[in-house]
Amino acid sequence: MILAATAHHAWSSWLSWLLVAVAVLAAGLPLAGPALRRRYPVAWWLALGYPAACLRVVRTWRPLMAGCGLAVSRKAALTVVSGIVGNGAPPPEPRVPRFGFIRPTAAGFWMLARLLPGQTPEDFVKAAPAMAHAWEVHAVRVTTWKPGVVRIAASPTDPLQSPRIAARRGGGRLLHVVVGVLETGAEWVLDLRRVPHWLIVGATRFGKSTLVNALVAGLAPQPVALVGIDCKGGMELSLYGPRLSALATNRAQAVNLLAALVDLTTDRMAVCRAARVRNIWGLPDKERPVPVVVIVDEIAELFLIASRSEKDEAQAAGTALIRLAQLGATLGVFLVVAGQRVGSDMGPGVTALRAQLAGRVCHRVSDPGTAEMALGDLNPDALKAAQAITPEQAGTAVLASGDGWERARSHLISEEEAQAVAEKYAHLTPYLAELSDAMRDDTSAMTVRLERLDDDK
Repeated sequence: MILAATAHHAWSSWLSWLLVAVAVLAAGLPLAGPALRRRYPVAWWLALGYPAACLRVVRTWRPLMAGCGLAVSRKAALTVVSGIVGNGAPPPEPRVPRFGFIRPTAAGFWMLARLLPGQTPEDFVKAAPAMAHAWEVHAVRVTTWKPGVVRIAASPTDPLQSPRIAARRGGGRLLHVVVGVLETGAEWVLDLRRVPHWLIVGATRFGKSTLVNALVAGLAPQPVALVGIDCKGGMELSLYGPRLSALATNRAQAVNLLAALVDLTTDRMAVCRAARVRNIWGLPDKERPVPVVVIVDEIAELFLIASRSEKDEAQAAGTALIRLAQLGATLGVFLVVAGQRVGSDMGPGVTALRAQLAGRVCHRVSDPGTAEMALGDLNPDALKAAQAITPEQAGTAVLASGDGWERARSHLISEEEAQAVAEKYAHLTPYLAELSDAMRDDTSAMTVRLERLDDDK
């Protein structure tokens, strides 16, 4: 009896302390909650936000499907039979799509839903805003998972408003750079080995230069050669001068430099042919030439013409860029072409070049034609998303490739920081004699290269 009384007293005492602790925690949570959420966003989401979101999804799924027209009525015959047999009982509830396990992520959750006969993924895409409101999340994205199944992903907050993933500038895979964050909260990676050539468009002060800064900052510590073409006198790319193996600041220099790059790919082609390999990645490490990343800022400056001589230069530059895009991926030459405006009215070479640039990034642009040129041939949904970027969403971009499209935002890397990174890794700048010789800005050298490119055509 004494032992039982003692145990009961200990249990009562422990329970009292537990209730006090819970009460204190409940009272302090509203005060400390915002600070904890800012400091430990992932832990906060997994511990509190995710369970609450799951309850909202389960509670609202059936009425949400019915309200969005995604519920299918039972057959009329079953309704009649249920009324007779059930003696006036209500008819069976309509069928709704089934969803699977709600899987958490660091910045949201996703699940799979099976379509009912007659439904298409577009029906769920139209219902995405209603899902976001019902589940009290920032956005819902619906994509096709496989025939008959869609993937529904929800983001409780906007990760593009304050990216939390830090850019990794060194120690990663070659030509693999984390430049920002995706709308899903995942890292935004530009992998030039997977998608070798990119087109980046955007109006002034809407994120294009910031993205280039992030790309250069990520490539600077890597064993690659960076080459710049900035026909606005080098105002943009000269910041990275210490880390550039070559920089063309006008169209005459650009033609020479591009022609030299074409010659470089031809030489590498001969090396691969002699070694009986199909690309430079099949060569031994000691024999493999250094990868070259060519950054072209303001592509319009290469194609705009005002005289016959400028027309020849523009055609030569366009021809060289197209050849580099066609041959470069296997020979270690990669293109990143940026511009405020890109349109077919700049010449047929622009459209042909665009077809070779498989990766596209579109920030807010000043004219719809540029967005159409960047994304229209890849994905109409991506085009609509890019055209919906508001002036308040500076830095937000839509990126698309053959794999699909995403909304993203690059890390904010200032010009001063990018310049400091270039100076820090200046000792890694490879010396390429072919490109250094091409920077002689003399008329005879340019004439010879123009004739060579005309012969190649």
